[in-house]
Amino acid sequence: MGTQNPAAIASITAAPSSDDEMISRPSRRHVLQGGLGGATAGLLASAGVEFTVPRPSIAQSRQTPDAALKALMDGNRRFVAQRLTFYREDLRMLKQKTAEKQEPFASVLSCADSRVPVEILFDQSIGRVFVNRVAGNLATAETIASIEYGVAILGTRVLMVLGHGNCGAVKASISAKAVPGQISALYRHIRPAVDEANGQFDAAIRTNAKIQAKLITDSSPVVASAIKDGKLKVVAAYYDLANGKVELLD
Repeated sequence: MGTQNPAAIASITAAPSSDDEMISRPSRRHVLQGGLGGATAGLLASAGVEFTVPRPSIAQSRQTPDAALKALMDGNRRFVAQRLTFYREDLRMLKQKTAEKQEPFASVLSCADSRVPVEILFDQSIGRVFVNRVAGNLATAETIASIEYGVAILGTRVLMVLGHGNCGAVKASISAKAVPGQISALYRHIRPAVDEANGQFDAAIRTNAKIQAKLITDSSPVVASAIKDGKLKVVAAYYDLANGKVELLD
């Protein structure tokens, strides 16, 4: 449904960005022999990807909330420019860091929509982003509990509630038609945004992201305390399916 993502992996041209501090540039054969999975290697090779050694990542515990948000937005700019770097870290981080523990610097509450691949659109590797996904990016009690775990236990520094263009959950809530099963259970969570936006589709999507973000900060003492202590920033954002850009919402 809707336009396809413009930054499909098959069209990646992965030249390193200006701030990439590469310590070496091994040959493609060397990297493939070093253990990159055959299927993944074949996909990247066919896309013309150059394999390079990733720069060292900054531990999330040393990042400020502002720095964590900047890391997300910088990653989205790389995604839009088709200069992804996340695949350079996957194997190394999986083996060395994430088998026994996780240290995500960011938490994202996004829609379950298949066109919103959170880690990819922020150019982040395994173990970097703590992702909660549910249709309509809703802040239900269960979702908030998961977010609180990310903040209190994992130490995430930024929480982004991410709406997206052409959201089916918001569209369904506007029409409020009879639907099978429990799909209509979504409506009551999204109706406040629909009403505030006077039924305007795109405006309701943006408003819903902001309402869900406020709901989290207002209802979670864990999140509120982290914000008060300067350990967490909470933002709402909008992902444009057509151009790949993530926009922060006021």
